[in-house]
Amino acid sequence: MEAFAVTDNVLQLVTFTLGTEEYAIDILRVQEINRMTDITIVPNAPPFVEGVVNLRGKVIPVVSLRKKFEIEDRASDESSRVMIVDLQGVTIGLIVDAVSEVLRVSSDIVESTPPMSSNIDTEFIFGIAKLNDRLIILLDIDKMLDRTSVGSLF
Repeated sequence: MEAFAVTDNVLQLVTFTLGTEEYAIDILRVQEINRMTDITIVPNAPPFVEGVVNLRGKVIPVVSLRKKFEIEDRASDESSRVMIVDLQGVTIGLIVDAVSEVLRVSSDIVESTPPMSSNIDTEFIFGIAKLNDRLIILLDIDKMLDRTSVGSLF
């Protein structure tokens, strides 16, 4: 599956924050956005997997994007959200600091990821959208989270 669906040269994004940075994923990958809920810890899960939640009778894994990106952890608050997304046929939750907005941007303003030092993994960054005074990092969730590391919880 492509990281972003482009229709008439336009990307439709759901933007969210982690710390001071703004990120986005394709709106077609987001099933719903929920407030934080109680998470059940799963023993021996990867460090970035917070645990599982019961979503209308379905047990789904929940991933902390702060931990996945190795950003300093913080307690969730009233703006924290769990974005429910489809990852190659597996439904998972992504914990983010806040969901900002749904945004439509021209694919012309998206630049490819600039080269970084060799120890920084940027393969899951689809590109960077330049909007006036904002830079939004576009994430390819299929590359960011492989199905085996999350799906193997079940």
